[in-house]
Amino acid sequence: MTLSGAHHDNLGATYVDRGGRQLVAHYGRPRVAHRAVRNGVGVIELGYGIVSVTGDDRIEYVDNVVTNRVPPTDGEGCYAFVLDPQGKIETDCYIYNADEQLLLFTPPSQVESLVDDWSEKVFVQDVAIEDVSAEFGVFGIHGPSATEKVASVLNHAGAPEPELHFDRGSMGDAGVTVAASDNPTGEDGYTIICGADDAPGVFDTLLNHGLNAAPFGEQTWNTLTVEAGTPRFETELDGVLPNTVGARHGVDFEKGCFIGQEVVSKVENRGRPSTRLIGLRLDDPCAAGDELRADGDAVGEVTRAIDSPSLAEPIALAFCASDAVDGSLTIHSTAETGSDGDDPDEDASGVAVDADRVTLPFVDGSATSLRCPTY
Repeated sequence: MTLSGAHHDNLGATYVDRGGRQLVAHYGRPRVAHRAVRNGVGVIELGYGIVSVTGDDRIEYVDNVVTNRVPPTDGEGCYAFVLDPQGKIETDCYIYNADEQLLLFTPPSQVESLVDDWSEKVFVQDVAIEDVSAEFGVFGIHGPSATEKVASVLNHAGAPEPELHFDRGSMGDAGVTVAASDNPTGEDGYTIICGADDAPGVFDTLLNHGLNAAPFGEQTWNTLTVEAGTPRFETELDGVLPNTVGARHGVDFEKGCFIGQEVVSKVENRGRPSTRLIGLRLDDPCAAGDELRADGDAVGEVTRAIDSPSLAEPIALAFCASDAVDGSLTIHSTAETGSDGDDPDEDASGVAVDADRVTLPFVDGSATSLRCPTY
């Protein structure tokens, strides 16, 4: 359940389950909310699972597991992956050094397995690992006016910078931590963290005090992140090599050993992964799971497809074989496209949708997502 449920209900929220957590899907007009974020600022309650790692050996322990260098200084953070021994992503996470503890923000579906797995592997180290998801409320503020919005309601601190650094202050009577995001929507953004009991009041402050902000939910978050070229765990990251999604923001190739490093480094040294995440502009709608083809041969698969509110046309993210990304591409779609069945490219299971590869991101906002693929 969201921590600000009554407030969401009063705004007409519809809900969706994400990893056992009930989140707002939308407030009735997700495309209007999308444009509000692109043109001003919006606020979303984020459904992270949160893991606390404490003890004198906390930094060394986590650093030996994750793909990025864990920041040693209070007030700093990083984006990183936990990989399996074959180099495939088991989860992504934001890691913040919060004085005497590290806080990891992960997809809620991954918290239990992460805590159990890490706890079983603690031997002589001074480390304690705990699921603290229920102790915090987490909100995102995104849009070209996000900095102005934060400044209008944050006391005792300024808007933090650069990305993934944070400051502590207050909003109303509630103590908060404000972290500069890595811009997943393609706009300036901040993550607001507070105690669970303070979450309803903080949400009200973010909506109604200072500069007005539009509430938005998961459906708008999805369209914003597609337009920004930001891979998400459930659709693009789960079970793939970081190299495949061009995730240079989440991997430090110069740090010491981490789980899965040998495979990731081998692919990096080879010069390119076998598949890449690309952006496509489409003549007709398609759907996630549709097959990507080049000259009739299967070369990949659509991961997310939307009718872009900013571009007013269908767009998609798709995995594509690296040696086919510059060729002529079509999507073999089972979506309804209005075809009459006379197209020679059709077969019994779908229709061919013309697709043009575009350089990500699709939309240039006030900031660039640091998670946008780079190869």
